Amino acid sequence: MIQLKALLNESLIRTKHVENAAAISINEREVCASTSGFYVPPENAINLIYAFYKNLLQVRKEGLYFKQKHYRCIRADEHSIYLKNADGGLIVVKTNAFILIATYRVGMYPSVCVEAVEKLGETNTCTCVPACQWFIHWLCSCKQLQKFI
Repeated sequence: MIQLKALLNESLIRTKHVENAAAISINEREVCASTSGFYVPPENAINLIYAFYKNLLQVRKEGLYFKQKHYRCIRADEHSIYLKNADGGLIVVKTNAFILIATYRVGMYPSVCVEAVEKLGETNTCTCVPACQWFIHWLCSCKQLQKFI
């Protein structure tokens, strides 16, 4: 999981428009990698998984609580959820194997954060260096995930 943490840092934090990031394993229902100092409580990880599979309509209408803060929904579909509050925002993207989370704070560009997380979630797109092209494919492949967990 060290490689996944490095990927989060290289492709998201390096943009300077992502404050924190994490990856939640959909199968394991737990955080498997996060950037330094970013803790995602287990109940928040499960709520984000359920947001895609069971509560998408509710998230659109009511927003979502994450780390004891309420976020209102800007956009929600079967692949991504964009949320914001007065302090910043939360971008959540679903791949085949992971839920990717990224936060941004006031003063950061939400559009850059969204673009970075969405690109990381795409199957064959690398947002950092060419050497991690294979890792992006692994990130989006449940069968490959089983070899590394």
